[in-house]
Amino acid sequence: MTKHTEIDAAALRVLEFYKIREMLAQKCVSPLGRSYAEELLPSVFEARILRDMRQTTDAEGFIIRNGTPPLGGFHDIRGALKRVELDAILNPAELLHIAAVLRTVRSFLRYGRDAGRSDKGIGAGGGAGGTVGSVGASGAEGGLAAPARADPDGVAALIQTLTDNQRLENHIGACILNEEELADDASPALLSIRRHIRKLQDSIKDKLNAIIRSPAYQKFMQDSLVTMRQDRYVIPVKQEHRAEISGLVHDMSSSGATVFIEPMAVVETNNEIREQKGKESLEIERILSELTAEVYEMLPELVRNVETLGLLDFLFAKAKLSLDYDGTPPELGPAAQIRIKKGRHPLLARGTAVPLDYWMDPGVDTVIVTGPNTGGKTVALKTVGLFTLMAQAGLHIPAASGSSLRIFAKVFADIGDEQSIEQSLSTFSSHMGNIVRILREADDETLALFDEIGAGTDPTEGAAIATSILECLHQTGVHTVATTHYSELKLYALTTPGVENACCEFDVATLRPTYKLLIGLPGKSNAFAISARLGLPEEVLTRAREFLTREDLEFEEVLHTIEKNRTAAEEARRAAEAARLEIAGLRDELDREKRAVAAQKETALREARESARRFLAESRAEAEEILARLRKLEEEGDADARRRTAAELRNKFKSKLDGVEGELAFSIPPRQGYVEPPKNLKPGDTVELVNLGQRGTVTTPPDKAGNALIRVGILSITAHVSNLRFVDEQKEQAAASRRGAAGAGGGGRGPAGGAPDGGGAASRTLGVRAELDLRGTRLEEAVAQVDRYLDETSFTGLNEVTIIHGKGTGALRAGIQQFLRGHPKAKGFRNGNYGEGDMGVTIVSLK
Repeated sequence: MTKHTEIDAAALRVLEFYKIREMLAQKCVSPLGRSYAEELLPSVFEARILRDMRQTTDAEGFIIRNGTPPLGGFHDIRGALKRVELDAILNPAELLHIAAVLRTVRSFLRYGRDAGRSDKGIGAGGGAGGTVGSVGASGAEGGLAAPARADPDGVAALIQTLTDNQRLENHIGACILNEEELADDASPALLSIRRHIRKLQDSIKDKLNAIIRSPAYQKFMQDSLVTMRQDRYVIPVKQEHRAEISGLVHDMSSSGATVFIEPMAVVETNNEIREQKGKESLEIERILSELTAEVYEMLPELVRNVETLGLLDFLFAKAKLSLDYDGTPPELGPAAQIRIKKGRHPLLARGTAVPLDYWMDPGVDTVIVTGPNTGGKTVALKTVGLFTLMAQAGLHIPAASGSSLRIFAKVFADIGDEQSIEQSLSTFSSHMGNIVRILREADDETLALFDEIGAGTDPTEGAAIATSILECLHQTGVHTVATTHYSELKLYALTTPGVENACCEFDVATLRPTYKLLIGLPGKSNAFAISARLGLPEEVLTRAREFLTREDLEFEEVLHTIEKNRTAAEEARRAAEAARLEIAGLRDELDREKRAVAAQKETALREARESARRFLAESRAEAEEILARLRKLEEEGDADARRRTAAELRNKFKSKLDGVEGELAFSIPPRQGYVEPPKNLKPGDTVELVNLGQRGTVTTPPDKAGNALIRVGILSITAHVSNLRFVDEQKEQAAASRRGAAGAGGGGRGPAGGAPDGGGAASRTLGVRAELDLRGTRLEEAVAQVDRYLDETSFTGLNEVTIIHGKGTGALRAGIQQFLRGHPKAKGFRNGNYGEGDMGVTIVSLK
């Protein structure tokens, strides 16, 4: 059986596709582009639809990246080109329009090049996911082009097919001033003829002005001016004195009081001007013929340019329409799931339209929508149908990204008397006539839409007929959406697999619809609630309930329970979403604070290093100055002067050191809560700054307030004794010696405790040990300690440190060494040698 290739015309009307087409035509610049828009129809061929959709997306991408395309000078020159084909000579207006088209072509080529430069990562198709082939009524059906960098149907590829001719464009512009006049320098002959004509005209004007100003003739003149009649120069003479002026009468005023006479003295000159005018006309015709011949030479290219520009105008109009209503390209396919996210009917005002969420789950082909009048059922129905038609015509739909639509071979709609969205007037007979035709033609590739199915007759019979119609369509595999007020259809949907209920939400508290479509829920009758809120007496409502059957009451109670549960679930979902967003905000804030602290720490370290470098440089200069002065005094042999100078320089240098220490010093406040402070601290004692986790040497004992000056590396820190812990280095060294004697086999390190004086002494002096013992710790804790330890060593000037991890399974050693590979303070690392701790330690070289 042959597939139908046209969507039902009645569906196009009632779903208001033609209004969308009118909106599209208004976006076109040229008559040719408008003709494409006015002929646009939905296609049923998947390849064609996908190409059309990709091409719209491609054009939208061009506009977003490069702005509005240069179509301002595009004229429909097909008639002029047809005349050229018939060997006619073009007039100046037609030639100017051709020049304007060539100028538009040149601008478009530049527009395409700019697009390529602005988005080099995108293929010739504009990077919008491919493009469409021919569009509109003249489009040829065909398969999708193979994926490639340059889609032959893409916007960029279409632009590249344009052919410019700046020489012809400039030649036309130089020869023609406007639609009625050629330039003097269009040819040397034309310039010579027009110069001669102007010379003759000046001669005539001089002669006639002499007559007008002559005292002998002045009294015969009606006006003192020279004018023209029948392309000849004349003077206005009073009727009663016409015999006084010898010449030819060319005209008379409407009153008869003035005659316009060509004096005999200028007749010959006027004749000569007429002769030259004839030559001018011949030369103009020759020039126009020459320009027409140049147009003929590129006739095929011009014909192709016009068709391509018209197509581009149409494509960019589709893109502009999409941008106007924030359209997106839906996913399309003959087996795609219907899912509309935040859809808005394009004919409704954006500020008032409530977004529509609609879907058909797998295995569902029929949706029955219930709800109050003016509650949004018809709008929802039309939105689903119109979106399908728009997508199959290659237009974006005004919905959120991620929407998908199925491609249908047939679309039918029975929506009232072809009414607008705002009004629904229909009769049972008109409904039934449409339904009979739909039942006859529908198949499993059909979308059928019914508004108030079965309405307009006895409710009991209407519900039975509607149920039977929907069952027939369901068994055929037709995708159906129907709106109704019948409770029988709600029950049919609840008891039939593949049929789904939906409803338009109604707010009983405000007696207003919310226009939200709820899939999976049957609409609850709100007649009793609405009547009660409007003041209907309770006894009347009670009596009305007595007329309902038990089944009706139970059914309404079930619907009430479902609605109540849905509302509770929705509130819980909103609360969970709010909590999730709050947690995410707190997490982001914490991350920002952590990054800020890390940045402050890095800044402090950088400033400290810079201060240390400046101090060392200044100290070196001071020392060289001291040595130079002492050498000079030694050469002079003055011992007293040498002693005085040495004492002076010592005091100066000490003052310099004290000043630098003051600059580098900073304070650590007391710890919160009671902490047992060390007692009897004296200069030279080793202490640990608990808040910083670093060791230092007491420089100045605690004052009355309990603040002591501690040197940590090159820094001097004022710390309260509550932040200090006394370190007995002799005991620690003895313990380290015992560990070293035990060897690395038990996780120890050979000479770690009794390290040579260079490393151990430096460590004791600077308050940071040259080793870190990680035995017995988990990998995560060990990595954190190594990171903190390497940061601390940046104060000490150590070149090499030892990390003790033991042998064990080797997992701790592997994890630590993996971490060291990317650490900014680790220059390199190696396993310990024999006598250093072997595989139980890692030796780290510092930057």
